[in-house]
Amino acid sequence: MKSSPMTIGQVADHFGLPAHVLRHWESVGLLAPARAEGGRRRYTRDDLVRVASIVRMKQAGLPLPDIGEFLTSIHTAARKDVLRRNHRALQARMATLRSALDLLEAGLNCSHEDIATCPNYRAHLAELVDVQDSV
Repeated sequence: MKSSPMTIGQVADHFGLPAHVLRHWESVGLLAPARAEGGRRRYTRDDLVRVASIVRMKQAGLPLPDIGEFLTSIHTAARKDVLRRNHRALQARMATLRSALDLLEAGLNCSHEDIATCPNYRAHLAELVDVQDSV
């Protein structure tokens, strides 16, 4: 990364983001880059760390309000509450994705002409298919 301040275009290119995303994050209070002559944004290394934090948190599924709460909280307990809440949600999504990946692998490893008759494939669908008696 450059040590001299970067423009919004350079930062956008560096992170593979459209510049309007950085402007939006600024408009909701997640970013506050310094301004140079003519009001042009100048991003420092600290700004890049903040952008990287936002990018990673977005990849983890955190909504912008939670990211803002995490980044601006001066209390460790509040930050950890945000992380705990989102940790549980991410674990649930990962379990769902793992199950979906297992299903795809079962389909790839199946040699049956009709995938719907493959016992291994069907076993991966059992929790969705089986109906529990509600009476």
